[in-house]
Amino acid sequence: MVSEEAILVGVGMMTAVGLSAAETAASVRAGIMRFLETAWMDDALEPFRMALVIDDALQDLDPGLATEVPARSREARLLRLATQPLRECLAPVAGFPRPMGLLLALPEMEARPPLDGRALIRRLARQAGAPLDLARSSSEFRGRAGGLAAVGQAVRRIRERQADVILAGGIDSYHDFWLLDRLDADYRVKSSSNLDSFVPGEGAGFVCLAAASVVRDRGLTPLARVSPAAEGFEEGHFGSDKPYRGEGLADTFARFFTGDAIPGPGPIQEVYSSMNGENFWAKEWGVAFLRNQSAFHPDHGMHHPADCYGDVGAACGPLLVGLAAIGLQKAYRRSPCLAYCSSDNGPRTVLAVSATETR
Repeated sequence: MVSEEAILVGVGMMTAVGLSAAETAASVRAGIMRFLETAWMDDALEPFRMALVIDDALQDLDPGLATEVPARSREARLLRLATQPLRECLAPVAGFPRPMGLLLALPEMEARPPLDGRALIRRLARQAGAPLDLARSSSEFRGRAGGLAAVGQAVRRIRERQADVILAGGIDSYHDFWLLDRLDADYRVKSSSNLDSFVPGEGAGFVCLAAASVVRDRGLTPLARVSPAAEGFEEGHFGSDKPYRGEGLADTFARFFTGDAIPGPGPIQEVYSSMNGENFWAKEWGVAFLRNQSAFHPDHGMHHPADCYGDVGAACGPLLVGLAAIGLQKAYRRSPCLAYCSSDNGPRTVLAVSATETR
């Protein structure tokens, strides 16, 4: 059986620098950053600096969910962050006759109270008024790499003809004092005394993928082609006692480049990375690049949007895919683009985004 090509037809985003995909992409392209002091204090009595979406931009929680979700809980904020981006992503397929599955990435670090992934998808469908097929939807708590893996899994379903239209996304927020306090205890939150650290952010990103035949038959606008993903694991991750050599990403790159996943000619022209400012991630990129240098154009572009909207955790992967697709569509990025994400606890994911027409 000939596999179907996965085409990106819808993108939805919400970040600290944009309340839609177009706004976020324009802000990231311009290098606009939005890091603000909060009312919360770290152990040195300095205000935590974060990249947050303004509260007035968040959709109110559906009244019907008030008895299930505490208004000030982390889950309530995730639902409010995801509402508009999910609607934005679904707009191009508003007339599609059947509900579609959602593969959702959720925060890697635990919350209090713990999040229930299946319940959250069900509540999100109600909150956003989205036609989700709950039986074909799933969630994973894998952080940054999980968001990109969700996109890769959606591509696989398209290629294996298990779905003709499917959604993938991620939502995350560090707007949680208990979580910030844990990170601060490990000196990971950016401050005047913690320089090898990151700015906590929040956001939501969703992509809608369709089989190439569906795009043709329904007259949808193709934004980009998306490849299958390669997944790997870093043994020397943040929670491990094993030495950190940066080999997990390098091995994942190698598996990706030795396959036939890259849709489009030539070496990688642009790289979209989950790097957030910590040296840990710069080291692994160096190892991965040096071991796979022949796969990259000598003048490739390097993009790490966390410089603008902070570390967005599980939302990172779908946001990177969307940003790459918009850049290709508007011709300020070159095809193909490589997107990769790394999670604190080891998972690594890589995939490619390419133009629907060779540029």
